[in-house]
Amino acid sequence: MTIPDFQSLMLPLLKFCSDENEHSTKDTIDHLAKEFNLSEEDLSQLLPSGTQYVFYNRVFWAKAHLKIAGLVENTKRAHFKITQSGLNILKENPSIINLRTLKSIPEYIEHTKTYKKDKPEKIENEIDAETDNESNFTPEENLEYSYQKIRKSLAQDLLAKIKSLPSFFFEKLVVELLVKMGYGGSIKDAGKAIGKSGDEGIDGIIKEDKLGLDVIYIQAKRWEGVVGRPELQKFVGALAGQGAKKGIFITTSYFTKEALEYSPKNETKIVLVDGEQLAQFMIDLDLGVFTTSVYKIKKIDLDYFGEE
Repeated sequence: MTIPDFQSLMLPLLKFCSDENEHSTKDTIDHLAKEFNLSEEDLSQLLPSGTQYVFYNRVFWAKAHLKIAGLVENTKRAHFKITQSGLNILKENPSIINLRTLKSIPEYIEHTKTYKKDKPEKIENEIDAETDNESNFTPEENLEYSYQKIRKSLAQDLLAKIKSLPSFFFEKLVVELLVKMGYGGSIKDAGKAIGKSGDEGIDGIIKEDKLGLDVIYIQAKRWEGVVGRPELQKFVGALAGQGAKKGIFITTSYFTKEALEYSPKNETKIVLVDGEQLAQFMIDLDLGVFTTSVYKIKKIDLDYFGEE
């Protein structure tokens, strides 16, 4: 089942604590997960950063907005209960509680005014627009999806730049990338092997480890067209001619479905790296890119304030 957005969780969460008892965040998550028939696979889904579970994040923000509106209140660390205002809202038997609903509550309005205070008009209008549109993404999701969008754009720019440069630069880039990934020992050692083979279908050889106990053969293609299965078969044939069992096929383009499904019948193992993966590896390993800004997301240290 699709994980509900954080606004869809507001009413069920409020109903869950309508018994006026104190509830833990964990029990609330377990209850809502059962109510929405979420599977283990659903519950294990992570935000793009891989640092937090999507469902937990959405429950957290649903509770956070209800707390801002004064409908629930914290009792101790990771525990909360419904307030009289929350009970009054439920007595009205609402069909939904969302950001638009909360915007009519005095406590929520006051919080919004405080948030807007001294903000430039442009930012204030953006805050209003976000609330009016009833965004279904939590702040972390908005931040992470924006980050992924920036990352994707950077990857496209990287590929365009690589394709505009001479082929020898691409070979040099591949060497540096593989060394950063732990192959080849030093740049000097790895560079000696690239471009020296001269065998059909092989562009270079690199050590698998710093000691050189095994080697990996490389095919590096700065192509515009899609790479098909015949190209991989040629590469595997070239590996067989060298008595090699391991190879990496790197391209600035993409592989066809047939190429991706191709598996040599012998013991040869080849790894395929397309243009998108290549760019992502470069970003992860800081190759050809540099950091312009760093944003740290912080939370209150409850231990510091002595909350149990």
